[in-house]
Amino acid sequence: MWAWVLHRISGATIFFFLFVHVLDSAVLRVSPQAYNTVLADYKTPVVGLMEYGLVAAVGFHALNGIRVILIDFWSEGPRYQRRMLWIVAVTFLVMLVMAGVVTGIHMWEHFK
Repeated sequence: MWAWVLHRISGATIFFFLFVHVLDSAVLRVSPQAYNTVLADYKTPVVGLMEYGLVAAVGFHALNGIRVILIDFWSEGPRYQRRMLWIVAVTFLVMLVMAGVVTGIHMWEHFK
């Protein structure tokens, strides 16, 4: 059940990001100076952490989505769903650590 809840939350998070991304891209047509101001605001540590959260949401949603597809379309999927959940969890955590290192390096270089 928790995988289902997290899948929904990560999907809603990705949708919210895409909505904000379309809005901030639309600012470019209205005013290039305002767009540059928005981009400058995105270079804050808080937004860096939000980007890391976005990577986490996309990563979990993608990995769990593959698991859901396998459960639905593979005849042995329901039998191995718990094992696949553990594989998703371990893969996600490894990916999250690697993404954290890369994001941390970029944030460190940016705020030096």
